[in-house]
Amino acid sequence: MSAVSLLAHAQTFPTRQVTLIVPYPAGGASDFVARLIQPEYERQLAQTIIVENVGGASGVIGVQRALDAAADGHTQLLATPMELVLAPLLLPAVKFKPEDLRMVGLIASTSILLLVRSDVPAHTIDELLTWAGGRTLSFGSVGMGSQYHLMADKLATMAGLQVTHVPYKGVGPLLNDLVGKQIDAAFLPLAGPIPGMVKEGKVKAFGVASPRPDPMFPDVAPLSRHRLLPEFNFDIWIGVQVPAGTPEHAVARINAAINHVVQQPEVRTGLKGTGAAVAPAMTLRELDALFKTEVVRYRAMASLLVPRQ
Repeated sequence: MSAVSLLAHAQTFPTRQVTLIVPYPAGGASDFVARLIQPEYERQLAQTIIVENVGGASGVIGVQRALDAAADGHTQLLATPMELVLAPLLLPAVKFKPEDLRMVGLIASTSILLLVRSDVPAHTIDELLTWAGGRTLSFGSVGMGSQYHLMADKLATMAGLQVTHVPYKGVGPLLNDLVGKQIDAAFLPLAGPIPGMVKEGKVKAFGVASPRPDPMFPDVAPLSRHRLLPEFNFDIWIGVQVPAGTPEHAVARINAAINHVVQQPEVRTGLKGTGAAVAPAMTLRELDALFKTEVVRYRAMASLLVPRQ
């Protein structure tokens, strides 16, 4: 397609309101990112953007909602590898596969913290594991087979702990129960309301699942430094996807808009304020290659971890 014809097609998208699906209820990290980018994204597309929260089934319901919509760019998905890659691998009822979607914009990546209810009588990971050794820990996650579920399972296996999995429809309800001491612990991304909750003492952070401390919480040590948890390294990214087969002119317009949005000072400040690392601007070709690589990486992760029921 020539540059002239591509421009002509680009002018036909978007022709109406755009829906950005967040596959979790309001109040979580993904919802925070959606509402942070919404104002500038609307300006770039010159259309109203509706953020639609579609929670349930580890994010699967929201992904399927996006796939059931017309592949014309007007319905988009804000998602992570948990919903896009892990859920199809680990949940037998899921019918889609990662290749049914195309990543058209990368927004940020973030560290993942081990969070524990505030009244646990421990101050270090050693003290926590000692305390946990005599009981069964209730671990919340955003759903069966989610990355956070798998991380809890991995921690239990490596440290010899007994855990009970408690699935939620989203981060918001999970955090409410963690702060309310209804569950013991959870792995969650350093994003959205979580940094504030840690700083306010509503929850305790006992480790970060990355090779190095996160700049926002330099005193929270990497879990992989503990003798029982070598190479316990996980992170997570979030980006915008559309159904595969969405016309190239629409995909190009979305990609250009997202690349512009993530460079805006208010968006960068908002993302960095939650501990997220802002993604660099990436071409569609670079995103296609990245997504393929990430699918391979997360499939390998899933093959090593068997979720507890």
